[in-house]
Amino acid sequence: MGEGFRLITFVSGETRSYPLPSQGRITLGRGEGCDVRIEDPSVSRRHATLHLGPPFILEDHGSVNGTRLRMAQEQAGGTGKIEERRLQPGTPVAVEPHTLMEIGSVVVVLWPASEPLSQSAPAAAQPGAVVSDPHMQRLYELAALVAQSQLSVLLRGETGVGKEVLAETIHQRSPRASGPFVRINCAAFSESLLESELFGHEKGAFTSAARAKPGLIELAHGGTLFLDEVGEMPPSVQVKLLRVLEDRKILRVGGTDSHGVDVRFVAATHQDLEACVARGSFRQDLYFRINGFTLTIPPLRERVGEIAAVSRVFIARFASEQGRPPPALTPEAQALLERHPWPGNLRELRNVMGRAVVLCRGSAIQPEHLVFDVPQKPAEPPPTKAAPSPPAPTGGKLGEDIAALERQRILEALEQCAGNQTEAAKRLGISRRTLVTRLGTYGIPRPRRR
Repeated sequence: MGEGFRLITFVSGETRSYPLPSQGRITLGRGEGCDVRIEDPSVSRRHATLHLGPPFILEDHGSVNGTRLRMAQEQAGGTGKIEERRLQPGTPVAVEPHTLMEIGSVVVVLWPASEPLSQSAPAAAQPGAVVSDPHMQRLYELAALVAQSQLSVLLRGETGVGKEVLAETIHQRSPRASGPFVRINCAAFSESLLESELFGHEKGAFTSAARAKPGLIELAHGGTLFLDEVGEMPPSVQVKLLRVLEDRKILRVGGTDSHGVDVRFVAATHQDLEACVARGSFRQDLYFRINGFTLTIPPLRERVGEIAAVSRVFIARFASEQGRPPPALTPEAQALLERHPWPGNLRELRNVMGRAVVLCRGSAIQPEHLVFDVPQKPAEPPPTKAAPSPPAPTGGKLGEDIAALERQRILEALEQCAGNQTEAAKRLGISRRTLVTRLGTYGIPRPRRR
């Protein structure tokens, strides 16, 4: 019986829930006649059909961007390797509850109605974290769903956006929460030292190895290993890490015998890993292994509504360290914070508020107490003419200008390539899938095959 289940979709930061009937089938797609209509340019008009069960059966209808299942083999008593299965058109495939389904680039999950989504609420963030922006709330909801699986997770976003906080949240919301959470910054070590830190070494493996030492992968056994700045990992270390991900076995430097490890990997990067793969600086097979599921954290300039609340958290923390009551944040200072583009994101905001608490000797932080890492531009006079068309820079927030310029570049590339999305993506230096996502973000009509 299909009764007692619902379908959860995540589209452009919005979560929707569709109760499923007890029997029959459900069509998914962009067309008006579909039972579950998914308004996303990566989704075909009649993309796939879910036959209700159990067993539940998913069938792709020859969609343009395909249908994929992502699962860990532990779900079937396997070895812990990540399995990504792309459905062949017209070939039905069984789907278990909680399995992540990708309809184009949209995530869909078959969820038991008896399990409340409240367990994946934004409150799942780490203590002290502020998650009030709607897109961030949806991100944390999705992160909590992904946390229940054994999939490796790739966190993407600019430097300082809070990738480590999200990684720890995933760990705490996972079945591994009672195990260790071990972290390492791959950019902070030389090649030989990083290898020793990750994999450990045996006594006598090199001159200073006076005794055997377990590596961080071993120390994370039963828990989660967070690989920050994974794009900076040297090629030789990438090879050894790939072997661990494939075999779930660790071999120390200088050792001869390998032994099994049970570790969930969460990696983070601010780089375009697809471009790194194209340049040859990052292994494609390792990219597919760590990219069991990708979560992208938006920059602080796109989460302006959170700036005041996050600032107060930092103010309270720094004031407590000085043994004094936290000063208030005046409306004028708040307005100045919300106008700043925050190229350093949360890390820069923390620095600014730390300085402000030191400089403020009264009961309230004023604009003159705010010292930015990157000086602010002088305020511009109000416009006297109508706002420019979307492709033109707005002269307003930095994020809006960047988005407008990116939209214009995409339009130019599509025009130069006669609407060929694959060629346009190559010209722009991004993947075709990223281009499809951008078309939806910027409301650009997408040329489609008939």
